[in-house]
Amino acid sequence: MTASPLRKSLPPHIQVEQQPDHSHGHKRWLVQKFGGTSIGKFIENIAGTIVQSYMSTNRVVVVCSARSSETKQLGTTNRLLRAAASALVPSSIEFIETVQEIRFDHLAAAKKHITDQDILKRVQDEVNQDCDRLKAFLEAAQIIGEISPRSNDIIMAVGERLSCRIVAGLLEDRGVETQFVSLENVIEAVFDLNSLDQNFYDYLSRAFAAAVSKCGHRVPVVTGFFGPVPGSLLSSIGRGYTDLAAALIAVGLDAEELQVWKEVDGIFTADPRKVKDARLLNIITPEEASELTYYGSEVIHPFTMEQVIRAQIPIRIKNVINPAGAGTIIFPDQPSGTCTPNGRSTPPPSSKVLLENGYHLDLSRRHPTAVTIKDNVWILNIHSNRKSVSHGFFAQIFGTLDQYGIAVDLISTSEVHISMALGANINENDMEKAMESLRSIGTVDVMKGMAILSLVGKQMKNMVGISGRMFNTLAKANINIEMISQGASEINISCVILESQAIQAMNVIHDELLKNVGTLYED
Repeated sequence: MTASPLRKSLPPHIQVEQQPDHSHGHKRWLVQKFGGTSIGKFIENIAGTIVQSYMSTNRVVVVCSARSSETKQLGTTNRLLRAAASALVPSSIEFIETVQEIRFDHLAAAKKHITDQDILKRVQDEVNQDCDRLKAFLEAAQIIGEISPRSNDIIMAVGERLSCRIVAGLLEDRGVETQFVSLENVIEAVFDLNSLDQNFYDYLSRAFAAAVSKCGHRVPVVTGFFGPVPGSLLSSIGRGYTDLAAALIAVGLDAEELQVWKEVDGIFTADPRKVKDARLLNIITPEEASELTYYGSEVIHPFTMEQVIRAQIPIRIKNVINPAGAGTIIFPDQPSGTCTPNGRSTPPPSSKVLLENGYHLDLSRRHPTAVTIKDNVWILNIHSNRKSVSHGFFAQIFGTLDQYGIAVDLISTSEVHISMALGANINENDMEKAMESLRSIGTVDVMKGMAILSLVGKQMKNMVGISGRMFNTLAKANINIEMISQGASEINISCVILESQAIQAMNVIHDELLKNVGTLYED
């Protein structure tokens, strides 16, 4: 009996027999999502090692982001967005030059990696056709002088198409039969912005699965871009749409596992680039992963994760540079009897299931799981100018912030005073307008150059004195705390400190509270 991906990294002394699965020719689906920089820098690992290593035990689906040569900022999607903006400038030819850059970049990548001349010519022809259509589309947009949200989606979709062309071609060059699958026009039902609820995402999972299932024995290489989405994919879903596409494919196929391949070994107790003693977490709960993502650690978007977890499908974070590494599993832990989108009523992973996979849940050891930092934070303080605050005080504050698109990460309040930690990427002009409006209800001031330090752990809610230890540790290091907040989920304690002290704070907290303890789930 072959081992499932979930059991590939078990210690040698643990042997667990996989239960037989009679669906899909005795092999369950495995969805692998690859980011743009991974495709740009490590495509040989992806096609030569990673995909093929799972084909003997699973039916593999490959989901690709748009290719990036070095960083996301230099990636294809950002180039395409710049080209779209340039096309709206009369007489500009910048967008033509950008399309040519994209064309030559992908043609060069194909030539560098694909050795079979027939496959190479086919891929190069496909790249040229996609770029020719893009150029013609942008030229038409320049004549019209307008690019609608739907048109912007069509432009952005080219990035995933080109990426998939090269990945599929290289896999075929390595002897793997593939099928290019575009999800650009997969949505046939009519939806509006008010109907983008769970029913919409359940529909997408079924539509995506149907498109993938048509590939037969071939390995589907699927665009992370999908549409048409009401209001445009970028504005309705955001830049995390490739992760969401992979998640919904996994749900629709009832996959055994969703793998998200990055350039790190998994999720750590702290950022290993900033904390030298940070340790890899072998397993983590969805709640913890969501908190870490929100407060600065790039894991996977919480909503994307929610779609997979509610279907009882594990997510594994893996490293394209180190494919043999175990990675980190985000393990489903829903209440017993939860009905999944596939109609199954599956009990949550119990201690027995965890033990079968080489882990045990130690409820007696209550300690944090990880510490993270979110930089570039602003603090907004508002002190009411009234002795008694009306019930509209908070409504006016949040209404004003919402009007100017300013997100609130943390909040601390008293009867007449409110402090808020505001998220990154704040537009200074919008902030000034919001402050001017808020001065009608009180004194307003703002502090820049701050950071949110968050201590996260599923078991922390049962730890007596953990807040005291955290703040005492910061005090001993002469790190001043500007604001304190404990999450409603009771699995994170956050405070705001000077950004200049963020790395020091993360290190002292890790040394005191995380260095000498195991993870929540022990191996």
